[in-house]
Amino acid sequence: VGLFVAAICGYMAGLIGSSNSPVSGLAILAVLGIASIAVLFGHAHPTLEQPLLAFALFVTTVVISVATIANDNLQDLKTGQLVDATPWEQQVALVIGVIVGAAVIPPILDLLARGYGFMGAANLHVAPGSHPLPAPQAMLITALAKGVLGGNLDWSLIGIGGLIGAVVVAIDEVLRATGRGKLPPLAVGLGIYLPTSTTAPVVIGALLGYWYERRLRGEAFADLGKRLGVLLASGLIVGESLFGVLLAGLIVASNRGTPLALVGDAFAGPSQIIGTLAFVATVGGLYTWMHRMARRAHGT
Repeated sequence: VGLFVAAICGYMAGLIGSSNSPVSGLAILAVLGIASIAVLFGHAHPTLEQPLLAFALFVTTVVISVATIANDNLQDLKTGQLVDATPWEQQVALVIGVIVGAAVIPPILDLLARGYGFMGAANLHVAPGSHPLPAPQAMLITALAKGVLGGNLDWSLIGIGGLIGAVVVAIDEVLRATGRGKLPPLAVGLGIYLPTSTTAPVVIGALLGYWYERRLRGEAFADLGKRLGVLLASGLIVGESLFGVLLAGLIVASNRGTPLALVGDAFAGPSQIIGTLAFVATVGGLYTWMHRMARRAHGT
């Protein structure tokens, strides 16, 4: 299974990039297949449902790890080929990256589990007042495994989902062939099963990116401005992630869910409005600053 998944994800990552690689879809197929196999061998022992569930989730975790590593490695190797990098040196760096990731990621996940907790988990050692992190993909995979092992999974819904996916792919191909636009199946799938709280920032970011690129249209420094925009967006994503980890450390160290709180819960409503306005002003100011930087760097 791991070789099959690595081949698919690696090929897709090299073809269209790791962001569009179907890791989630393969994870769903993997957990369905593994749980079904577990049912075949353990259906006569109802007391084994929990161990079989743990086994199915563990194997699915390994499969997902294989898929993500294949995505990263193949995209890195492809990029290295484009810039004439030395393959064996890249491979050494990739092996080091896997080892470092295996050593660093578990403690960080443990810190997040102790600081925030995860929705759907027991969260036994979470600081009081903290808010569990949403994990829609993990909850979906767990629900599928429980449904298969418990014998109460509605397979007709999976069939309907597959049919919807096939229709969306067909519509996308027709739109592309006729030059009338496109309907990315991946975006449709994410919009269906991810909550609005997760997808809304993506939509807002896409609109901001469209507005910024439209503002650059026709400018002599448009390419430089777009690259700076990508750097800013990447910095916002990485910065938010790093701050979340640091905040989890503060939560664990202080044993308080809101260690940086300056006001009480009564100010929650106004604080959200003020925070939103401050974020909009900050993003607008940064994009305006980048526009000026690109213009100045181009000498116009």
